[in-house]
Amino acid sequence: MTISAPLLVEGLRSLAPSYKGILCDVWGVLHNGVAAFDHAHKALRTYGEETGGKVILITNAPRPAKQVGEMLAELGVPETAYDAIVTSGDVTRDVLKAQGSKTMLHLGPNRDQPLYWDLEARFTSRDEEAEAISCTGLEDDENETPDDYRDRLQKLAERKLPMICANPDILVERGERLIWCAGALARLYEDLGGEVIILGKPHAPIYQAALQEMERLSGEKIDKRDVLAIGDGLPTDIRGAVSQDIDVLFITAGIHAADFGPSDAPDEHLIRRRLAEEGLRASAALPRLWW
Repeated sequence: MTISAPLLVEGLRSLAPSYKGILCDVWGVLHNGVAAFDHAHKALRTYGEETGGKVILITNAPRPAKQVGEMLAELGVPETAYDAIVTSGDVTRDVLKAQGSKTMLHLGPNRDQPLYWDLEARFTSRDEEAEAISCTGLEDDENETPDDYRDRLQKLAERKLPMICANPDILVERGERLIWCAGALARLYEDLGGEVIILGKPHAPIYQAALQEMERLSGEKIDKRDVLAIGDGLPTDIRGAVSQDIDVLFITAGIHAADFGPSDAPDEHLIRRRLAEEGLRASAALPRLWW
């Protein structure tokens, strides 16, 4: 699209014929952490039915795809809405495997334990035993903030322990609230002088894995120009897609909704200005994903 073309479109149907596949974010696009957005998963299902294109869900969830699929089903997102899931957890597991039998400190809630199943490394909750850190989030993300971890992270950084961050997201929606994620702890750790390894969006490895899965399912080579990324997070979804030269459908009523006026009727000028300020671009925008 040219710069003069409207950025806000009527729906995914306006873009669908131009793409052989979709890389779709999950949290903020398909659900808000409490319930699914029915219009969003129906749009993805219709895209697949109408075009034959493949839909790969690409998420910074710090858990394997199987567990994410189960969580989506509980929230009301059916398997018919997508063809595969690629998670930051899946990509992170490959790095954790390379740690061998190291003793790893797990920073995060117990629900993320499936990330570590069948790994050789030993996981501990005792800081003094750790040789490296695996961060999946805040231990109590309902009540804690990154600043609660400042002193602890400072001591770990002084020991020069590398941190492997399984979820680059800074914030996500949970119902009407914004919840801190692992990316916030990783950013603080880096500010304190710690070494951080991040593999999910906006970094290349998760996109490489997702595109490989799309090609496997399609049975053909897929040019990036034939792929549409859908997401609501500027520092993760949008920056990641732009860095990979993939077209973007920006969902504006997600974590940045307050920046664009009424969530159901965003101001296109404000959207364009924010994208320019971030050095980003989008091919199109919608308040919420619908067909």
